[in-house]
Amino acid sequence: MRKLAIQKAVADIVETNKTFELSTAVIHNIEYKVFKNVPHTLPDMLKQSYEAHDDGDADYLVYQNQRWTYAEFCEDIKRAAWLMQRDLNVTKGARIAIAMRNYPDLLIIKMAIASLGATVVFLNAWWTTQELEYALSDSGAKIVYADGPRVDRLKPLQSLLSLNIIGVRDAASDFVNGYSAAMKEPTVTDWPRVDIDADDDFAIMYSSGTTGHPKGVVQTHRGAISAVYTWLMQESLNERLCPTPDSPMQSPLPPAILVVTPLFHVTATHPMFLLSLPAGAKVCLMYKWDANEAVRLISEEKITRFLGVPTQSAELMDAARLMGTSLDTLDYLGSGGAKRPASQVAELQKAFPNANLATGWGMTETNACGIGLIGDEYLDNPDAAGRLYPPIQELAIWDDDGQEVPTGAIGELTIKSACNMRCYLNKPEATDEALQNGWLRTGDLGKIDEDDIVTILDRKKNIVIRGGENIACLDVEGALHRHPAISESCAFSVPDDRLGEVVGAGVQIRKDMQATQEDIKAFLAQEISHFKIPEYIWIQTDPLPRGPTDKLDRRILRTACLETLKT
Repeated sequence: MRKLAIQKAVADIVETNKTFELSTAVIHNIEYKVFKNVPHTLPDMLKQSYEAHDDGDADYLVYQNQRWTYAEFCEDIKRAAWLMQRDLNVTKGARIAIAMRNYPDLLIIKMAIASLGATVVFLNAWWTTQELEYALSDSGAKIVYADGPRVDRLKPLQSLLSLNIIGVRDAASDFVNGYSAAMKEPTVTDWPRVDIDADDDFAIMYSSGTTGHPKGVVQTHRGAISAVYTWLMQESLNERLCPTPDSPMQSPLPPAILVVTPLFHVTATHPMFLLSLPAGAKVCLMYKWDANEAVRLISEEKITRFLGVPTQSAELMDAARLMGTSLDTLDYLGSGGAKRPASQVAELQKAFPNANLATGWGMTETNACGIGLIGDEYLDNPDAAGRLYPPIQELAIWDDDGQEVPTGAIGELTIKSACNMRCYLNKPEATDEALQNGWLRTGDLGKIDEDDIVTILDRKKNIVIRGGENIACLDVEGALHRHPAISESCAFSVPDDRLGEVVGAGVQIRKDMQATQEDIKAFLAQEISHFKIPEYIWIQTDPLPRGPTDKLDRRILRTACLETLKT
């Protein structure tokens, strides 16, 4: 069985490669398996990655017509950190928010915050003013780095929350203390001298849950670094299990990553950006997703690694076909954020024959680490989510009582790992429910076979995953209930060929009032982000269906509504 070959290869790597040597550590009174020799903090990882980037001389960061070597990137981080200390009095433990699209400045600011021992608060760039207000109030962040559109949404909150807004890029001229002008200060030679512990907080990322407001997932330096080195080890593992024949005609290309998903989400920040540091990979950012532009960048920048939501893989394939290219530099084509349709897997392999197709599952709560499949195993199991990434994670499938179910039986994916979050911010009950003696109850239902391959079947938590973006149904319902004509609402997922899922909703209209789909959508545009607005709205004056306990029956309503799409 393949799992025996994997176990043997893992044992050999751990024994012979000092980077992946194992130890144990007690974290918040619980013992975990950890990497013994990896950097303790993110600034340590930055400093130790110079060698992987030609001692700093290699091209590292590319955005439109701008380029940074690795050394120049680190110099900008040191400069930004020095300015935070000097002008903003940022100290260890402070929470500093970032609200912007995928600009290089986001990465520089993020690492500057981390190098000061402060905590990065990632704000979703698509959020409305109301949604931004919740996250800023919840996190307590008073300093916000923001670009133009985000500044416009933040200005109504500036006095209310006593915010210090630092304008970036198209917002720099709006503020005396604009980031771009300040970054022209002379070069700073030294890194900040701050005593940071591996288990200190590094970031707060907001992830939709089963409540109307998103939950702040608190990640530590150790958690993020543990995930990065777990992925780095998978490359060594794959080389042993699937060796590539040496070719005298062509040397391997240097690793290069195209970032096409938002940097306020864990998929882009961790297995793309943070992994690029010790992996010695170049990073290219896109202003916004455009399949034709992605094809051009992959060709011109010799991109080797692409990881996006399934929609992006499909659109990249269509664009490449129209442009007559198979993008031969790609050696990794991954899917994250949502499950790729099984029917798409073989088609992608045919379109990109040089690429190893991969799928992965992870959560903001696991620093994106988790399970995955690559290459022939993925082609043979296109419906599967993957195997647990070794060597520091542990996986169990639990029933509702926390007991492990037999192989092949359905239960909840539960993971113990140093990669896991520290807690949910300001939510002790939710934390205790999710983290039990070091084990994270993920809320995803699945099963594991005798060869350790996991298939995810459903979600216990009521989330719609639209093109990789998690949407809490109760968040949508809360906005619908604010419409004066709506007395009752229920949101649910609707299958979609392009995005995987979109939001649908059934609503009951008050009998003395009227509202059309267009009316409701126009109202919602002022209440929630555009991607949360239901694509389909079923309107009725009768009460929505209820179960025996008088709770709304989401399953019955969804089934009835979807039936109408078939006619």
